[in-house]
Amino acid sequence: MPALQEDAGPEAAMARLVGELDSLEGRLAAVSGGGGKGSEADRRALYLEARGIIRRIAFLNPLLGFDKILFVKRHDPKGVFHMCDQYYGFNAVAGGGVFVLDDPFGAAPRVRDLLERAVVESGRLKGRRLAPGAFVSPEVSFDGETILFAYTEGKGKDLEWKPESCFHIFKINADGTGLAQLTDGPWNDFDPCFLPNGRVAFISERRGGYLRCGRHCPTYTLFSMRPDGSDVICLSYHETHEWHPSVGNDGMLLYTRWDYVDRDTNVAHHIWTCFPDGRDPRTFHGNYPVKRESRPWMEMSIRAIPGSTRYVATAAAHHGHAFGSLVLIDPGVPDDRSMSQLTRLTPEVPFPEAEGGKSKIKDYMVYATPWPLSEDDYLCVYDPGAKCHGIYWIDRFGNKELLYRDEKIACLSPIPLRGRPMPPLIPTRTTQTAKSPEGGDGTETIAVMNVYDSDFEWPAGAKVRSLRVIQALPKTTAPPNEPRIGVADQTNARAVLGTVPVEPDGSVYFKAPVGKAIYFQALDERGMAVQSMRSATYVHAGEELRCQGCHEVKHRTPPPPVTTPLALRRGPSEIRAEADGSNPFSYVRLVQPVLDRHCVGCHRAEKAVDLGGAIEGKHGWTRSYVNLAEKYGFYFHVRNGSIKTGIHGGSRTVPGEFGARASKLPGFMDERHHGVKLSPEEYRRLTLWLDCNSEFYGSYENTQAQAKGEVVRPSLN
Repeated sequence: MPALQEDAGPEAAMARLVGELDSLEGRLAAVSGGGGKGSEADRRALYLEARGIIRRIAFLNPLLGFDKILFVKRHDPKGVFHMCDQYYGFNAVAGGGVFVLDDPFGAAPRVRDLLERAVVESGRLKGRRLAPGAFVSPEVSFDGETILFAYTEGKGKDLEWKPESCFHIFKINADGTGLAQLTDGPWNDFDPCFLPNGRVAFISERRGGYLRCGRHCPTYTLFSMRPDGSDVICLSYHETHEWHPSVGNDGMLLYTRWDYVDRDTNVAHHIWTCFPDGRDPRTFHGNYPVKRESRPWMEMSIRAIPGSTRYVATAAAHHGHAFGSLVLIDPGVPDDRSMSQLTRLTPEVPFPEAEGGKSKIKDYMVYATPWPLSEDDYLCVYDPGAKCHGIYWIDRFGNKELLYRDEKIACLSPIPLRGRPMPPLIPTRTTQTAKSPEGGDGTETIAVMNVYDSDFEWPAGAKVRSLRVIQALPKTTAPPNEPRIGVADQTNARAVLGTVPVEPDGSVYFKAPVGKAIYFQALDERGMAVQSMRSATYVHAGEELRCQGCHEVKHRTPPPPVTTPLALRRGPSEIRAEADGSNPFSYVRLVQPVLDRHCVGCHRAEKAVDLGGAIEGKHGWTRSYVNLAEKYGFYFHVRNGSIKTGIHGGSRTVPGEFGARASKLPGFMDERHHGVKLSPEEYRRLTLWLDCNSEFYGSYENTQAQAKGEVVRPSLN
């Protein structure tokens, strides 16, 4: 391809190239005229010449004014086809490396192996080269001088976690010097991200816990560390997976969270934001779809677009890797729980799994790792055959140009190797360190200005008197449904920490435990839940978490308070514990005593439903639980997904239509049923059980002891 003359300005060069393109019109007519007698070779030559001119026009784009692109080469991981498995080091296939593409828009781009002569200078692999092995998730510092990436030796067997089988984070200078190992251990560390405060965010399995569906899958969440790998702290206490942190134009941390507390596994893995110190995790998009097939099932590799409030992401599959179609996310548009905030950037490729089901997932894994240059222009990897992705420039109008492809191994994560503006520095307002993750008394404060300030309608006459605080516990046993916590499939074990008062103006102010994934239920005067979160939040040492309302409207600035909310005129409330059997949660301790006192004898005499406490069945449940839970209890069931909005489904709770309020059991809990008279505490015990998904166990461990009514506290808390 002939190069443009150096002394030709962009306008002159553009005019000349357009003229060359116009001149092909006559030749095209000659080749195509006379009954189409032009040879196939003539037509092909003319096409290639036209494509060459178009390519040169495209590369006059001033946004392409950089001369180096960083990227990695990587074989497709082996193992289970699942969005989690691609980041377990033992699934990696040896090969590839970290590379730089020089002069990518010139006539003769050149590829350099950045690690060709590099030897690790610190860490367990000191003195060695990083080969063989596999690479993923490169990142460039804001000044363009330092590169981070993850590497694994990939030596472990399937489901074997040891230092040689996990990804670890490494650092190297942009000139190929100073290769250093930053992390190590029997866990995967990957997806490093430079933060404006000088720290590095990354994804790690260090917190512990396992996935509740699929197979033996340790969870990984957000952490951060100093740039030398020291002072590793947990940023996210979410109970399942997170991916791909990056920094937004406003300085906030962006990432993908997999969210499924009391709902389907495949509904929500979309954009979340938090402060760089982990504070205040929130989402503004995609978390509560009306119907999961109406939008991407998963959005990965999310990046803020320069000079814009919008983001680019890969629309990927739940049962796939981080490839698919590309979308633009606009948080300035109200979320209709479908496609309102999304624009398809690559409409020729459907959303994997959401459009076409499982059979088409691999066919739709076409694009990945977009790097935005503007709302119109992107670097990414692309392969129409979804087999060996190359590096491309594309625009939102359907134009694309290949910059580099290796026919033997896929490319991934192209990033301009240059400096870029640093987002604003947001002050740190937590006090946690690796040596002191909690600090103080292990609690911090949460305030809600007005629980009634919501983006939904409360049931007529509903009065919220208290909030129930519930902890969603990390799974501590590897196989899904082992043990089966309750009648709902793949459900959370949980602990009811207790309740805090809600003032007449709807305000709340209380102390919450640091470092625990918690969610809230709004309770009426009888202690029955009117609304429930189906997600989780947490607080860090030193944090003061503030919320406007219960799912407040996200596209409206809250009105300034006329007066100080009542709850903030006093000190924070202590969480008041609920009845025995709520923490740790235990059906045998919470519910069975009520049945023993009021139901068992009469039912036996009348040969009615057996509500006794004898243990039966493969799950170790009691007879009363087996006979009550599925028919008379209430539970959100993961296999119902977001398609069904009935008693067990939906991605978001309908106020007043779940738990005890939606169960059949309350009809048998008062005098209407043979004169039953429960005390207020007994009535509350049963409604609490119904509001908490009608579970049996409260821990994933020692279920035999739990079934006997013994107190078993979770080992990972």
